[in-house]
Amino acid sequence: MSEPKPQRKTCPRCFRPASACICSWICSIANTPEVLVLQHPLEVNNAKGSARLLDLCLQDSRMVEAEQFDEQLLTGLLQADGKQAVLLYPATTQNEATDLKYEAPEFVLQDHVLGNLRLVIIDATWRKSRKMLYLNPVLQQLPRLSLQNMPASHYRIRKAHAPDQLSTLEAACYALMQLEQDEAKYQPLLQAFDGFVGQQMGFRSGC
Repeated sequence: MSEPKPQRKTCPRCFRPASACICSWICSIANTPEVLVLQHPLEVNNAKGSARLLDLCLQDSRMVEAEQFDEQLLTGLLQADGKQAVLLYPATTQNEATDLKYEAPEFVLQDHVLGNLRLVIIDATWRKSRKMLYLNPVLQQLPRLSLQNMPASHYRIRKAHAPDQLSTLEAACYALMQLEQDEAKYQPLLQAFDGFVGQQMGFRSGC
């Protein structure tokens, strides 16, 4: 009988193998709007995923995993503490798989207090994010925040269909910049992301 293979050591903070730990890139940022990341199960163990680094860097954030959430649970997450939930999502999207159109009203910041906002982000591939939106009608009722004229993504480790298709971390970062009108505050987060991407590319090249 062969001996069982020893389990790889896992970092208790970032939950990655110790040899691929990303904790050296963590920077602490006091975000004013809370961030709620709804993570597709396929992203949980994806080494290229940026959501874990985002969650570790932001002081007020939470990640919850599922593709289809219990409606009562999701409603509770969205409405907790009486905050206004806002979904970060493009202005209008046609889901060819479901014929779903998400045409919620654009979020208007002047009607709200920054500290009373909950920025909701779907962490999934583009196709999976549309399916999650379809499977969770509660999300379709949220006002949306869309990003405009974004710079090209630095996400060199994952294929994108367009230069401005951003990683979860980049999208959240630019949304927070937009809401708080403070680019300098979130530059360390982008720098941390560049370090993370460089580390992943080093693994691919065998460096």
